[in-house]
Amino acid sequence: MEFLNRLLGRQTRAAVALSDPYLAEYFGQGGGALSYVDPTRASGTAVAHRCTMLIAELLASVPLHVFRRGDRGGRDRAADHPAYSVLHDMPNEEQTAFDFRLSLTLAILTLGNAYAEISRNGRGQVTGLRLINPKAVTVERLRSGRLRYTETGTPGKVLLQDEVLHIRYRMGPDGVMGQSPLQIGRETFNLALAQNDAAAKQASKGFRPEGAVVFAQSINPNQKLDVLDKLRQKIERNDSTSGVLVLDGGADWKPFAFSSKDAEFLESRKLTALDICRIYGVPPSAAGITDNATYSNIGEESRALVQRCLAPMARRIEQAMNAALLTAEGRKAFFIEHDLAGLLRGDMGARYEAYRVGRDGGWLSANEIRRLENMPEIEGGDEYLTPLNMAPAGTTEEK
Repeated sequence: MEFLNRLLGRQTRAAVALSDPYLAEYFGQGGGALSYVDPTRASGTAVAHRCTMLIAELLASVPLHVFRRGDRGGRDRAADHPAYSVLHDMPNEEQTAFDFRLSLTLAILTLGNAYAEISRNGRGQVTGLRLINPKAVTVERLRSGRLRYTETGTPGKVLLQDEVLHIRYRMGPDGVMGQSPLQIGRETFNLALAQNDAAAKQASKGFRPEGAVVFAQSINPNQKLDVLDKLRQKIERNDSTSGVLVLDGGADWKPFAFSSKDAEFLESRKLTALDICRIYGVPPSAAGITDNATYSNIGEESRALVQRCLAPMARRIEQAMNAALLTAEGRKAFFIEHDLAGLLRGDMGARYEAYRVGRDGGWLSANEIRRLENMPEIEGGDEYLTPLNMAPAGTTEEK
């Protein structure tokens, strides 16, 4: 029957998507502008490394707390919640919270997916998180609609959706896996790698020229070999690649390739570096590109880094943790959130002026200001001031 179906063209086979970025990796293909790009090499370029480490280090350094929802939209740190110490102190016995969150964010920014196994106690409360190598995980959707994660290697495990914290960079078309920024912008990263290879090739040769010696008249083969031998001795000698070269007999030197200046090689590398910054949403000055930086625009770009780059990434991580680490009932009373306020602070003069406005306006107390500045509270510091020339509408007494 199978032969008959094949003969009549009725046999169906599972199709493999040619756009799968890991298909080229499986067959060992690593080049080409539209092909798979090696995450290790691409993330190792100077600008990509600075962008990914900057985002990961800043997010790992800011506080990540479990908050309890208060009355009228208030919030209090829920230090008694089991997940609080896991996220704030140590998620497991081998890693600090900083190391864990740094590795988690780097996996998102390089591979597009980050996984962590969730440990729970007998009451179903989170007691620990263990990082899982994203390259060693396969994900499949069961008939029930839930996900199953299979970890290969050591220790090999099969985990269900409730046992895994899965954070994605950008949801793929299948609605399951995240897409890597290195694969989304693979043309840019492949160009950067090609430029690095070209620069390394020239540097390894000591920037020695390549070209041809053209004679006005033909010479015999022995003379050609003699000319080549003398040129190699002069140009390719180890102690020096410079000196005076005399070409007689009407000989002329014709270079094979353009110089870096003629090919605008350096400018092209600068544009590629800017494109990598655009992919990650990192302002150029934050990545160390200060060609057009000034004192004023560096301050604006620092705020743009928090608002346009770190805040969306923080929200992505927060919502994934809220969904995986808190139950549906627990999310009604608790939530997990980064504190990015410290990254948005201005200098001391700007901060104190803002505190003065809040204190005089009656919506900041002395202790609230002291907590923002990491100072101990004082007695009577919870009182709010009431401006003398203001009162709620409709409460002014008629005289």
